[in-house]
Amino acid sequence: MRCAAAFLALLLCLYWTGAQGESGGLTGNDITQTEVQSEILGVKSNSDEDNITPDIWAELKELRDMGIEHRVELRKLEQENTAIQTRLTASESKNAVLEARMTASENEMEELKIENEVLKARMNTSENVMEELKKENTVLEARMNTSENVMEELKKENTDLQSRVTASEDKSTVLEARMTASENEVEELKRQIADQPKVAFSLGLTDAGQIGPFNTDTTLKFSKVITNFGQVYSPTTGLFTAPVRGAYYFSFNLLDSRSNVWRNVFLYHNDKRVLWSFNNNANSYESVSNSLVLQLEKGDVVYLVLAAGSSVYDSTLDRTSFNGFLLFPL
Repeated sequence: MRCAAAFLALLLCLYWTGAQGESGGLTGNDITQTEVQSEILGVKSNSDEDNITPDIWAELKELRDMGIEHRVELRKLEQENTAIQTRLTASESKNAVLEARMTASENEMEELKIENEVLKARMNTSENVMEELKKENTVLEARMNTSENVMEELKKENTDLQSRVTASEDKSTVLEARMTASENEVEELKRQIADQPKVAFSLGLTDAGQIGPFNTDTTLKFSKVITNFGQVYSPTTGLFTAPVRGAYYFSFNLLDSRSNVWRNVFLYHNDKRVLWSFNNNANSYESVSNSLVLQLEKGDVVYLVLAAGSSVYDSTLDRTSFNGFLLFPL
């Protein structure tokens, strides 16, 4: 029982010493013999023992000091271990960098080997090209000698050509003068054409089908204006009005849808009938057409008149039409 109590007191002392050392409390030198004896006496009273020999106190103290020393050494070892791990990590990082650089160097070496092979091939090709150039140079020298001979001949011909060029230049001077005169005439003609009035019209009668017959002669009013340059034709009145004195060309075509009837159409210049066109429709959808050139004074009118009892037909196909334009002013 005495030994068991002593061992229990030793364990309690060691536990208390370690707790104080870890928490920064009392050290081994601060523990008094009286405090330890108090703890041991408590253990002694619980274990019903009478006393503990003084040797146990010395052993307990030694064990405590040894525990403290072990803890200090353990902490030093942990710090050294941490430092070693840090150095090891740094060494591994350097090793990884070195391995990457080594791999890059090896790749670069492979590329340099490939480039070296390419350069060797290009060098061989260049040597072959040099040989070809030497051969071509020999041929060119021969051709140069021939060209020099030809140059001498050309110089002689050049002298003759210079004489001929001089003669041609004299002729060219004359031609330039004539060309200038022609250009002036062309410009004058352009001005005359630009000043000439633009007169032309092309008309369709209607999309409504048959027109007529009427009881009296009726002026045809062509309502479908295809072109009307100069606004010389009036669809409202059916009259063409000459804007200038000149020669004018007129033409017309009229279709009739009836059968076995006479169709008559007149072209008037002012109040004078100048053209009379007619036919007899043996079959339906027959047409009559005509044209003429008139000399008109400024303000003269021209128009088409459908005779009484006649009819015409027109549709989207423009079967009945009236056309005219200025040939030239007078």
